[in-house]
Amino acid sequence: MAERPDQLWVADFTYVSTWQGFVYVAFIIDVFAGCIVGWRVSSSMETTFVLDALEQALWARRPSGTVHHSDKGSQYVSLAYTQRLKEAGLLASTGSTGDSYDNAMAESINGLYKAEVIHRKSWKNRAEVELATLTWVDWYNNRRLLERLGHTPPAEAEKLIMLPSETMIWQPEFTDKTLSRKPGAVQ
Repeated sequence: MAERPDQLWVADFTYVSTWQGFVYVAFIIDVFAGCIVGWRVSSSMETTFVLDALEQALWARRPSGTVHHSDKGSQYVSLAYTQRLKEAGLLASTGSTGDSYDNAMAESINGLYKAEVIHRKSWKNRAEVELATLTWVDWYNNRRLLERLGHTPPAEAEKLIMLPSETMIWQPEFTDKTLSRKPGAVQ
């Protein structure tokens, strides 16, 4: 687990069947609150598609010293991807071969995405999947209430932790995480 935003990111991609063939959807997730910080939909599994998701995350967050964890897929261990991680000051971490538990949070986001978006209908093409993904990521980050965050959306949980400590109380126990704003409260 992560104690603050941009401490640990996890990355993975999944497949989506459309009438025009498969498309691929990559996500980069900040482990702290589960915020999706980068994503991309592509009709190709080439490294450039996961690099695009990484670039989006880097542009949005501008992290330093972040651990970037992924599986050992060829896109994530490619020279271009690992070089970009190094240039950006991210520390590359890869999991065990064939062990989905090693990248469980990324796999979990893929599962939610498929259950809540993809398996609900047939998809015509990449553009249709891309629009649905954009809508879902916005909803997930800004409106989905997560129990582990005290029924707070990921983006709001990140904002709350960044407030000065005298304006916020955070009790980070995994069984009962709560966020509350109380003037004069001490963290």
